Order: sequence, then structure tokens, then C-alpha cells
Amino acid sequence: MTVAIRTLPQRVAGLGVCLALALAPVGAAATGPRCTEDAMIVFDGSGSMAEIGFNLIGTPRITEAREALHTAIPPIAEARRLGLVIYGPGGDGICSNIDMRFGPQWKAAPRILGDVDALRPVGGTPLTESVRLAAEALDYRNQPGAIVLVTDGDETCGGAPCQLAAEFAADAPGLTVHVIGFKVRGKHFGWDDGLDYKDAVSVARCLADQTGGQYLSAETVPELVGALRVTLGCSVYSGRPDADAGEDGILRR
Repeated sequence: MTVAIRTLPQRVAGLGVCLALALAPVGAAATGPRCTEDAMIVFDGSGSMAEIGFNLIGTPRITEAREALHTAIPPIAEARRLGLVIYGPGGDGICSNIDMRFGPQWKAAPRILGDVDALRPVGGTPLTESVRLAAEALDYRNQPGAIVLVTDGDETCGGAPCQLAAEFAADAPGLTVHVIGFKVRGKHFGWDDGLDYKDAVSVARCLADQTGGQYLSAETVPELVGALRVTLGCSVYSGRPDADAGEDGILRR
């Protein structure tokens, strides 16, 4: 895996445009053409989303993720059909915790926000099978669609995301998977490393790379809002998944 090295000016420029996206008028994402493809959000509700006081996580990820969703999702849900899969809470075991909340539907914002607000993060991270379930909800073998995975990093339930990515690339050319790595942390942290450990990349990146999607990193609420608008919104954005800061300003690796 090749990780692009971003200079400080690139990071600052990218953060600035992310902030501009996040502070844009609430209806901005819905002003372009209506989306023609259904989309599924796969949301990380595992125990690490409630983590605090470790790896410089001062506020639980789930708190900031909820805030970002409340900003980004309502206008997007007016422009395209959205569905939701949550993994983490519930189930009778640490990895039997994948919940198909609902398939793509119009005006889904109240259901998405209500379900995410109500969840209490716990359990493992079966992100591979969660993405597969979302793809099935899109009938991905027969029609195009998009999946946006919001995750804080790893697969902890034995899944093979890169194998799934290869299956999608071979069997479903119309399916695009975007991955938003939210406050992803490396497995090892040392104070001598400074803050570089925050440049960790989710193991799920290959899902984006192999399906023509984007891998976007987000460390703050404005960045997460911007990433959701880029991947789910109806405006046209471009840029290579391995670029540093694309024309849309989102930080890529």
C-alpha cells in the first residue's frame, strides 16, 4: 500500500475547503441534478466509536459522527434514495451484530438520524459482511448503486474486505464503494511519533480503490460533513483516490 505524504500547506488547504463545504447552505447538496442511483450508508456502531481518552480521542467518535450526519444527511436525502446498515450494537455475540435497518427509500433522513442517535456503540467490527449486506440491498448484480462506509478503521471479525472488493470489481461494475475513515488510528502509538499515527488508513480502503470509489479521511466534524457531501451528494466531484487534496478539497491518500 502506498501512502502519499501530504505537506502542511496541502493539509491546511484541504481542511479549508472541507470547512467551506461543511458551512455551505443547508440545501447546497440538493441543488444539482437529482441522483439516479440508490445509495446505502454502512455506519460503524462498534465499541471503538464510544472510545475516549485513548489515542488523543477527547470526544467519542459517535458524538461527532452524529453531529456531522445531522448537518449533511437531510439535504442529501431530499435528492436521492438512501438506506442504512449499522454494525456494532445488538446481536448475541461480538461479531453477530449487523443490522439492516432499511433499504433505499426517499426522504430517509429522519430514520437515519433517529437510528444513529439511538444506538449505543458496542461490539466488534464486521465491516466486510456489513458492506456485502448493503450491496445485496442495492441488488448490485442487476443495477448500479453506491455504498458509503463510515468506519474508524479495522475489520475485527475475520472478514476479508479486499477479497470482497475483488468480487465487486468482477461481478458488479456498476457498484461504487466509498470509504470514509473517521479518526482512524494505527495499531501502535508512541509519543516519539508525534501525531503521525493519525495518518493511518482503514483496511477497507481497497473497497474504494477496486470499485472506482474514493477513500476520504476525516478528523473533525467539518471534515466528516464534507466527506459525506462528496460521496453521497449530487454535485459532481472528481479526483483520483490516491491524490493528496483533490479539486474538491477533501484529503485523500
